[in-house]
Amino acid sequence: METEEVVLGGGCFWCTEAVFLMLKGVVSVDPGYAGPTRATSPTYEEVSTGATAYVESIKIVYNPDQLAFEEILRVFFASHDPTSLNQQGADVGPQYASAIFCTTPRQVEKAQHYVGALNGVRRPDQAGARAPIVTRVEMLDAFYPAEDYHKNYYAKNKSAGYCQMVIAPKVEKVGEKFKSLLK
Repeated sequence: METEEVVLGGGCFWCTEAVFLMLKGVVSVDPGYAGPTRATSPTYEEVSTGATAYVESIKIVYNPDQLAFEEILRVFFASHDPTSLNQQGADVGPQYASAIFCTTPRQVEKAQHYVGALNGVRRPDQAGARAPIVTRVEMLDAFYPAEDYHKNYYAKNKSAGYCQMVIAPKVEKVGEKFKSLLK
């Protein structure tokens, strides 16, 4: 089986991990930090300060014969607010940027085209002006896996307040909207 990888930043990696683990064709989802190459892995404590160049992200390994890159983009843009700069809900800071870290030039081309198409039909913001998509699209420099306790966080902590109030509704929404893509 041939696989491809893409790294997505769409707010808290606990949320994005839970969403993408539901999709058929997804082989694995790993939470971590995307950003510049460095000698040692960044830590959650460092990244959480917002003072680093790292984005909380997930690395998705998927089978493109079962799940097209365009379908990943559809789910990604439907499962977070791509018009909110460095913020998703109460999670605020550059570590929560909306970003697509591509592993191939073809992914860059497709993601840029998708963002351009969305900007053509973007929704009005609260003041009635059109809110532009602020999602970054760039080639992946480096991805560092997060600490072990972040892996499968939602599945292990469903009764936690954040999971019930933030992650569960997002998982439910994606599950309803993308039934044909679920495992």
